[in-house]
Amino acid sequence: MHTAKRYVSRLTRNTLALVLAGGRGSRLHDLTKWRAKPAVPFGGKFRIIDFPLSNCINSGISQVGVITQYKSHSLMRHIQRGWGFLRGEMEEFVELLPAQQRIETSWYEGTADAVLQNLDIIRSHRPEYILILAGDHVYKMDYGTMLAAHVESGADITVGCIEVPIAEASAFGVMSVDDELRITEFVEKPDHPQPMPGKPGTALASMGIYVFSAQALFDELIKDHELADGSSHDFGKDIIPSVIRRLRVMAFPFRDPIQDKPAYWRDVGTIDALWRANLELIGVSPELNLYDSNWPIWTYQEQLPPAKFVFDDDNRRGTAVDSMVAGGCIVAGSLVRHSLLFSKVIVHSYSNISDTVIFPDVEIGRHCEIRNAVLDRGCSIPDNTRIGFDEAEDRRRFHVSPTGIVLVTPEMLGQDYPHGL
Repeated sequence: MHTAKRYVSRLTRNTLALVLAGGRGSRLHDLTKWRAKPAVPFGGKFRIIDFPLSNCINSGISQVGVITQYKSHSLMRHIQRGWGFLRGEMEEFVELLPAQQRIETSWYEGTADAVLQNLDIIRSHRPEYILILAGDHVYKMDYGTMLAAHVESGADITVGCIEVPIAEASAFGVMSVDDELRITEFVEKPDHPQPMPGKPGTALASMGIYVFSAQALFDELIKDHELADGSSHDFGKDIIPSVIRRLRVMAFPFRDPIQDKPAYWRDVGTIDALWRANLELIGVSPELNLYDSNWPIWTYQEQLPPAKFVFDDDNRRGTAVDSMVAGGCIVAGSLVRHSLLFSKVIVHSYSNISDTVIFPDVEIGRHCEIRNAVLDRGCSIPDNTRIGFDEAEDRRRFHVSPTGIVLVTPEMLGQDYPHGL
């Protein structure tokens, strides 16, 4: 047991993680109008990028580069404030890598191009292994076990994968594998996904997580860069499909090691998915345990007073039921039911809030009724507002998702976005 731990520890010490955090996240509509998708709040006090970053630290990987591009100010500010606790003199860091036109006189043109344009920085750290991560998924994963599987299988590239319903598989890169989990086919976002052998309703989908032996990554990035045309310079669309017959490319199924079933992993890339994943956390025993002291999720945290619930009259009682409420919140004489309140939310008297995700710094006036909604940071909801009851009226003012979740932003209310979105 001790030998295995040292083995994984040596691997993680020699690994550089690169978190791809430059995506627009356009399916989140106005939530990503002024911020990158990895900077979107999640879980009451975190941002999405805190999950892959925390996985790195908890896995023993303490050399991390975060590749940013699209509207990255709030993301970079969050990382500078919350992830500066690593010791540079110990070769530990979370380093920001914005688009700098280091090789080309252009912005990053794809996930592979984003890594290529930082090749000189990557080489300067002399890693044996490079872990490529998406910055916009929510999950807890020990990357050390994936690194160990990569080395033990003699792979050049290992792709993290998860089982998904075949009806949803067209949103992912889908792979076929042989008996030893070697990838034999990889198609990015296929119209007709191939099911897993013996599981006709399930496909094996890429999580956007790749382990590369360093030299294999360098070689393939340069080959892809030298293609005159025909490449979008993307790992899923170009790099992985082009190498599966030349290199040893293995799949690493992400499973819960205790229950031996597909582990928790969420792509919160739509309003519906983000709303649902946040409210899942309220359950008695949610799949994602944020109270696990063995695998903490790190973040930047303001110093705030405890949440407060005031007034106890028959018709004016500050109450939150079946909910999560962060620090700095005040629920004054209103009822909050099955909702998630981020920090510094104020709910004034005689309001009724249910099944709603409320981002930080939101103020809700008196006599409001709100349900099935996501309220973006900094919204000030006027007195007597009703949201989630009249779909036609909601569509006139706000964005309504395919399942009827109402997204409200300050701009939709004629208000300015807050600083530090």
